[in-house]
Amino acid sequence: MALRRQIHEELKAFLAEADFARTGALITDLDGTAVHEFEGRVVIPDTVARGLKRLNDLGRPIVLNTLRFPLNVIRTFGREWYAITNAPLPIVSLNGSVAGYLNKNAVDEIVFEELEAFPLEQHEIDELLIGVRGLLENGVNELLVFYYARDWRVGETIWTPVKEKVPHLRAKYASASSIECAPFEDLRAALLARDLCMIFLLVEASQDRLMAYQHAKRSNFVTRRGVDKLYGVRAVAKRLGVDLQASVGCGDTAMDSFLSGVGLAVHVGSTDLEYKGLLRTVQIAGSHELGELLFRLAGLESEAPQ
Repeated sequence: MALRRQIHEELKAFLAEADFARTGALITDLDGTAVHEFEGRVVIPDTVARGLKRLNDLGRPIVLNTLRFPLNVIRTFGREWYAITNAPLPIVSLNGSVAGYLNKNAVDEIVFEELEAFPLEQHEIDELLIGVRGLLENGVNELLVFYYARDWRVGETIWTPVKEKVPHLRAKYASASSIECAPFEDLRAALLARDLCMIFLLVEASQDRLMAYQHAKRSNFVTRRGVDKLYGVRAVAKRLGVDLQASVGCGDTAMDSFLSGVGLAVHVGSTDLEYKGLLRTVQIAGSHELGELLFRLAGLESEAPQ
């Protein structure tokens, strides 16, 4: 696929304005941006892998910035990502609340090594639980609480108030390490028993049912106050010595707040995102065109006078 001339010119202008070649990085969301699902399997398109490999060969850091939890990234396509750089791979996970590296251990397994973590405060968990209790007291049992421990090995735990739903949930959410059904007070104790980086509340009731509890949202990602994908990538950038204004960010949803903190923001897909790059913003059709953009970016960098 030939990259549109307008985008080619935007890349050239960005490289003239920012020191991407020495201090920049590529920061990318995963789902809907750099990976897609094919026959039930999440894959990295060949064009994206080729573009990433070329950028890595030129010495540009690649940072993954995703809602996924580290164990899920490792189990689904961590080895494929690691193979692109064959070196510790920076990752910002769980909406900015934990960051570190995907790395190989002594027995050739891909593991997560934490650099930064911003677990929830107790009062933030209690605030969420007020909402959960209110829903339950108003007869809204169609809710799920997903929670993610700072200890990446724990993975994803899901709580439901309805015991009969457990088998269905096990089949639907195969990535979960545990599906639990327990009294509300046991849920509270579990949430406060260890550092948690993110909680996701999903309410599957109809809007009419939700009117019984007017403050309820259908879905709600809860991280420590002020922590999101932009906050997390700023923390990692300091560790890596990366200048975000000289960096390229790629994303596709309103969760991708880090796009407003990079020099060149790449909007992937047709969604009209509010986040604009500090220097420039471009929009492309999908992951395959993203791969072409990354390959062209690497080519322009290599041609630039040193």
